Amino acid sequence: MPKLDASTHQALARELHDAERSRTPVMQFSRRYPEMTIADSYAISQAWLALKFAEGRRVIGHKIGLTSRAMQVAAQITEPDHGTLLDDMLVADGATLEASRFIVPRLEVELAFILAKPLKGPGVTLFDVLDATAWVTPALELIDGRIELFDRDTKAPRKVFDTIADNAANAAVILGGRPVKPDAIDLRWAGALLYRNGVIEESGLSAAVLNHPGNGIAWLANKLGAFDEGLQAGEIVLAGSFTRPVACAAGDVFHADYGPLGAIGVRFV
Repeated sequence: MPKLDASTHQALARELHDAERSRTPVMQFSRRYPEMTIADSYAISQAWLALKFAEGRRVIGHKIGLTSRAMQVAAQITEPDHGTLLDDMLVADGATLEASRFIVPRLEVELAFILAKPLKGPGVTLFDVLDATAWVTPALELIDGRIELFDRDTKAPRKVFDTIADNAANAAVILGGRPVKPDAIDLRWAGALLYRNGVIEESGLSAAVLNHPGNGIAWLANKLGAFDEGLQAGEIVLAGSFTRPVACAAGDVFHADYGPLGAIGVRFV
């Protein structure tokens, strides 16, 4: 249950909105409001979305985060989190991005599911997800922090309450490579090598995402179903990273090699 009132949710959402524009992160919400709950965090993210909708933005999909066991232990939670993808977050493969657009940009390696059918819980299973998916394609998620990663005074890392309130730290998504039908390969063994300036910084297999990346999609459909919401046909759903985040800076060139699924590239200036 929320512990903060609606006016506080809206005020904190406005702080996030302003932080994104000024490229200046705000103090951790969890430090300022230690009584806040996960419900408060999602309410703040919804209030932030309302500001975006008022500016003409539209939903193109969703993202799932904290899908690996290691990340959940680090965040002291027992389930993933989720955020919303907006139309201005979609970046073309091979794009050049200005690093100064972001605060602390980092890249994660993922698979994206493109839905052909809607999914709504309860009771959505992995098999329902595979049946509803038109294509699975390589994806890079650019995450950013509108809330301080480390507290300015105590240096304590931000908590999951902060990350969820910050739309699960989403900033952009890059799709590329070779799209495949969900039954074309064993998605658990889809892997990638992430190069930064010609050096492999990260590698991994998508089985690290809840044993199968489609399990995250099922979790999200069931989570949203509890609020009478669901995933829509045509939406992009990022299944969760199977590598650690890699920092980005002006001058960096990234190349994500997914083997038989192709590659994605992006450059920062």
